[in-house]
Amino acid sequence: MSEGGKTTRTGMWRRALSRLASSQDALEAAELQDDVFESGYEPIGSCAHREQVQLCGTLRTVTLRPRGGVPALEAELYDGSGSVTLVWLGRRRIAGIEPGRGLIAKGLIAFRDDERIMYNPRYELRPSDDPDQ
Repeated sequence: MSEGGKTTRTGMWRRALSRLASSQDALEAAELQDDVFESGYEPIGSCAHREQVQLCGTLRTVTLRPRGGVPALEAELYDGSGSVTLVWLGRRRIAGIEPGRGLIAKGLIAFRDDERIMYNPRYELRPSDDPDQ
C-alpha cells in the first residue's frame, strides 16, 4: 500500500490487532456480567455512594500502598460493568488475594475522586480454575 492518504500495511495490522484485543476484552466483560447476573449480585457499575452491597468479580490488580504511614493492601475488583478498589487497612498481604482470582466482597461502597472504593470489606474467595491453588 502507498503512503499518501492510503492505509499502510502496518496500519492495517495495527487496527486488526486492536479490534481483536478489544473484542476479547468485550467478550470477557460480557462473560463477567453474565456471571454477576446469574449469581444475583449487584453490578459494580450501578452501585451508589454509601450503599451496602454484595459484589462479585475478578481481581485485576493487587498492590501494597501505605496510607498515612499504615500499610494498606489495595485490589481492583472488576465485574464487566465497572470496578471498585477494595482497601484492607493495616494489611500487607492476604492469602488468596491475587490478580485473576474471583472474589465476593461485602461492605459499604463510597466514591473518592469519582472512583468506587470499599474499605475493609468482608470477602469470600471464589473457587479457582487452577488445580494447583
